[in-house]
This record gives sequence, C-alpha cells and structure tokens, in this order.
Amino acid sequence: MMMMSDGALSKAEIDALLSGVDSSLGGLGSATATAAPSGGGSLSSEQKKALETFFASTTDAQSSNLSMLTGTQISLKGPQITVNGRDAFLGQLPESVVVIKADFSSGFPGEHMFIFPEDGAKAIASLINKEDNIQLDEMSMSVLGEAVSQMVGHQITALASKTGNKSIAAVPPEATNVPKAVVALPSGDFAGATYQLDLGDGKAYQLWEVLGPSVAGDIAKSLNGGGSAAGQAKGPAAGAPGLSGGSNMGGSQMGGNYGGGTQFGSPNVQSVQFPHLAPHGGPQEAGNIGLIMDVYMEMTVELGRTKKLIKEILNMGEGTIIELDKLAGEPVDILVNHKLIAKGEVVVIDENFGVRVTEIVSPSERMSDLG
Repeated sequence: MMMMSDGALSKAEIDALLSGVDSSLGGLGSATATAAPSGGGSLSSEQKKALETFFASTTDAQSSNLSMLTGTQISLKGPQITVNGRDAFLGQLPESVVVIKADFSSGFPGEHMFIFPEDGAKAIASLINKEDNIQLDEMSMSVLGEAVSQMVGHQITALASKTGNKSIAAVPPEATNVPKAVVALPSGDFAGATYQLDLGDGKAYQLWEVLGPSVAGDIAKSLNGGGSAAGQAKGPAAGAPGLSGGSNMGGSQMGGNYGGGTQFGSPNVQSVQFPHLAPHGGPQEAGNIGLIMDVYMEMTVELGRTKKLIKEILNMGEGTIIELDKLAGEPVDILVNHKLIAKGEVVVIDENFGVRVTEIVSPSERMSDLG
C-alpha cells in the first residue's frame, strides 16, 4: 500500500473519494478518463442538433413560466449541447451548486437533472419568496423544486407533442445543495445542456441540464423520427376513449399544473368524440390513472368565504370576528387543487382537527365547476 509522505490527502484526492472515483489505478482521475472519455461518441452530430433545436424551442415558454413564478422578467437562452464524461463536465461548474433531480420514470426513462450555481439558486429563491439575503434552507429548496417541476412539466408536454409519445412522466424533483465534487452524475458519456440565465439583476448565470446516455439517445432518436414514437402517436386518434384516458399523462405527472397542450404535426383535422361521464372508469381509464397514483396533490378544507374592503382588513385586530358565508353546522367544502370534490363535517381526533366525508360531488358537478 502506498502512502503519502506527509500523511495528508490532497484536495484532488478528497474530491475523488467524495465523488466515488477510484484513484488507486494509474494516478488520480485516470480511471474516470478511461471509463468515460469526453467527446461526442454516444450521440451523432445530427442527434445533438436535434436535442439543441428541441430544447431551444422551449426556452421562450420556460422564460415566461419563470417570470410568472418570480414576478420579474427572466430570460433563458440556449442551450449548447455537449457530450462529456464526469471530469470534463465538472470543470464547467462552480465549487458549490444546487442539484435538482427530476428523473424520467417512463416514456424516456433514465437520469435527468438541473444544476444551478449556488448564487443563481439563491437569487431565484429570493425572487420567488420576495426575501433578500435568503439562505438555501428547506423552504428555499422546496420553491426551487417547484420551479423545476414547472420546467419539466412544459418539457414533457412539448416532447409528447413533438414525438407522439404520450407515456412520458417524471418523478417529483428533489433539490440538494452540495459541493460539485459529490454531484451524482450519470456514468459514462452523458449529454449536458448549458443555458444562459438572465434574472434581471445585471449578473450572468449559467444553468445546466443533464440527460443520462439512454435518455439523451432515446429522445434524440424520437425527435429524428426513430423508435416507436410514431406508432404511439397514432394511438389516441384511433378512438375517443384512448384520447380521454392518456393524452394528458405527461403534464399530470408533475402535479396537475400542466395540460396536455395542443398537438401539432398532424395535417388532418378530425372531430373529437368524448366518452360519457360515469362514476367509475373502465379498465382503460384504471390502467392509465395508475401512472399518476404517486403524485402529491394539495387538499384543503374550506370553512367559508367572505369579501372585505381593504380598509376593513387593515382595521382587523385581535378579537375581530369575521362573518363567513356559511351557516353554523353546514358541511365544509373539501377541495383538491382548489377544486371542490366533496363535503364533510369537522371532527376532533386526539386533539387534532379532521373532516369526515359526508358527500362526494358527482363527476358532472365537478365538470361544470371546471367550466
């Protein structure tokens, strides 16, 4: 066993140990260089161009989404696609980053993540929370995850429209603030998309999107007309039940905030026939709904509502009584994503409030409420 003469590890060796790189063979980093040489061997120039063109086509909408989320004008430009191994990619990153993993679980399954520089992540979290000198705590990580959730949701909708693959879905984003040396990057050569991010504060930031080798290759092939995406695109058009059951699965996986979007690319326009609403779905609907069973949705219980003038709100203080629009003893409303789905009565369980469901709103009533 070889030991250093002063008994200490160099910074490069510490980084290698943290990142799981075996530096025992042929010098530090040589194992990585041998296993994952940098370069574009895993994607052809046409495939890289297809990825660049697709992701560039989404930047305007992504800029608008981020602008609405932060309340300020944000511009996202690019990207430039490179295919590198771990060492070459890490060379582009600052020492500390925020990594938000949002792996694709179906459609193009595999590794997928966004990487923000730490100062850029803080700037975005500050804009969303309307708070200066923000720290990257649990709340900040949560809002950054929500921002990426919206970005991935738009990508899924755009990919479904472009490739005809209606089964694309992603896991809920998970954010971590780590030194770049411990970022869990895909093995081998993977695709990295580098965006230019302008938050309107006079500073230039970069944002990186990482696609695992299989994800990048599958998406590129589908964008170029390869794979089975063409066959999948014809599925919903064959019958109305298939359209209602699966056309919006891409957006729904990200929390219900994204619609299926208008489908482009088909020159034939056909009238759409919707199935009759029924209390229980058939086997096809049951199979499709299984794709989103693990998606979190916000459930709230509403005691009542009222409207007040601004001057009345400003005059409120301790002891102020606010009269609501419901009578005492009247059932409370149970809402999912702010849509009424049921009514119930308030109960107390071990000193905690709860709601016992007394009535389920019918599907027809829910649909009329959506209108």
